[in-house]
Amino acid sequence: MADIILGIESSCDDTSAAVIKDGYLLSNVLASQDVHKAYGGVIPELASRAHQLNIVPVVSQAIDRAGIKASDITAIAFTRGPGLLGSLLVGTSFAKGLAVSLGKPLVEVNHLQGHILANFIKQKDSENRHPSFPYLCLLVSGGNSQIVKVNSPLDFEIMGQTIDDAVGEAFDKCSKMMGLGYPGGPIVDRLAKLGDPDRFHFAKPHVPGFDYSFSGVKTSLLYFVRDQIAIDPDFMEKNKEDICASFQRTLIEILMDKLIKAARQTGIKEITIGGGVSANSGLRNAVTEEGRKRGWNTYLPEFKFTTDNAAMIAIAGWFHYMNGERTSLDVAPVSRIADFK
Repeated sequence: MADIILGIESSCDDTSAAVIKDGYLLSNVLASQDVHKAYGGVIPELASRAHQLNIVPVVSQAIDRAGIKASDITAIAFTRGPGLLGSLLVGTSFAKGLAVSLGKPLVEVNHLQGHILANFIKQKDSENRHPSFPYLCLLVSGGNSQIVKVNSPLDFEIMGQTIDDAVGEAFDKCSKMMGLGYPGGPIVDRLAKLGDPDRFHFAKPHVPGFDYSFSGVKTSLLYFVRDQIAIDPDFMEKNKEDICASFQRTLIEILMDKLIKAARQTGIKEITIGGGVSANSGLRNAVTEEGRKRGWNTYLPEFKFTTDNAAMIAIAGWFHYMNGERTSLDVAPVSRIADFK
């Protein structure tokens, strides 16, 4: 009998539901929230209210597009955290209610594990390449920058992580400061394609081991732009492509230096990336090029699986379910990864 997993994701500002059958994706529905662009960042209260409006139609569409009935679902996987507590509460509460009404088991999922396992989502009429174990995952998103050694679908070892800002935060904060808009990652990436990445140079941190730091390069950019605008008020407008290209090159070099070091030390040649920043064209090109030079087998998630989505929650939930794991109805969402038990 086939195992059909309904995945529900609501960790930040995207409401998503997906259906996976024995690892194959049947549907993946996502509702985004444009309201936050006016504020230059996600407003938690607005996000949770939007989730309340979106959760029922999104889940209904996912079930309909999968061509199944709600009663066909084997288990319900949901994001327990980390993320915005109010947003997580909407998804968790809905998953509990649906599980009770259908008499189906619950499976909790760590949002970051979803990103790490996104390459295992199978699709019909697709090559469906996925890494062999163990592999290294460069996990890069708005709130997390980590190098993770993945020994099995449910066995993860964090080798290094950011000690201050994540790379996604560096993109967003600097884009906002330069008046380019939010979210910053796609905007900087688009402008960087038009600029000279070697025009400007920004400070790079010297952090031991595999940990990351992005506060220094962010501050270096902010002071540089401020000082130049004091001399020429039109400096930003005249040079924004070159600034974005140089800033993005610096961030990618910081990410790649530690990833190369981790691959060299472990001897692992199976390399993946995941998280929202894994959609960045410069990073994708850098990982692919380093893979060619160093004999890596590289795996890049499809763009639709880089942002927060329920397909990755469903595939992670499928692995947990097949491992015999079940979640009780008294479980509470957690905003920080440190609060997972």
